[in-house]
Amino acid sequence: MPPLSGEWEQALRPEFRKPYYRQLFRTVGEEYRRYTVYPPADDIFNAFHFTPLPDVRVVILGQDPYHEEGQAHGLSFSVRPGIEIPPSLVNIYQELHDDLGCPIPQTGCLEKWARQGVLLLNTVLTVRAHQANSHREIGWEEFTDAAIRILAEQARPMVFILWGRPAQRKQSMIYRPDHMVIASPHPSPLSAYRGFFGSRPFSRTNRFLEEHGLAPIDWDITNRTVVL
Repeated sequence: MPPLSGEWEQALRPEFRKPYYRQLFRTVGEEYRRYTVYPPADDIFNAFHFTPLPDVRVVILGQDPYHEEGQAHGLSFSVRPGIEIPPSLVNIYQELHDDLGCPIPQTGCLEKWARQGVLLLNTVLTVRAHQANSHREIGWEEFTDAAIRILAEQARPMVFILWGRPAQRKQSMIYRPDHMVIASPHPSPLSAYRGFFGSRPFSRTNRFLEEHGLAPIDWDITNRTVVL
């Protein structure tokens, strides 16, 4: 697995010394040797690389990476440029359009969001090809829980967007009153009509940020301008 750097490395350094992480490191290495695993090994920690800890203003929590060829690149819900947009992201874009009027993008790459301080974090960071949840409970959850706790401890306003029950189970970890939690059903076709559509997470996030003197997120993927 590629090393972390900067503030994330410093904050997560205690995890690297724990027995569970040493076992996780060995397990993931063996998985990459024996099977096809996504994302590519160099992309595992992209969520942390693209969104340094001091820059995080919003967290969107996913479950595990996409498990088909060419999709996953280390950012939750995002796919590489040129890859067909997955159904959950189609629904996210529909809600974005209904909420803020943004045009429906032709790309599923969400790197622009990540570069603005939106941490696109999955609770599990690797998966075997064609086998959803195949790396559940090998240690990733403990590692990403540590990252969520680090974020929850930050003494600055932050928005946590929790879509679906697995993400919502993390809500008890977000205890500071200066954070905002937006929880709704998952955007997958199986649950989007149960309350994801109409939840307006994008406008609610920007309103919260502006109320706390922070710049809003430019959610429009079709607009190439990135606010740094």
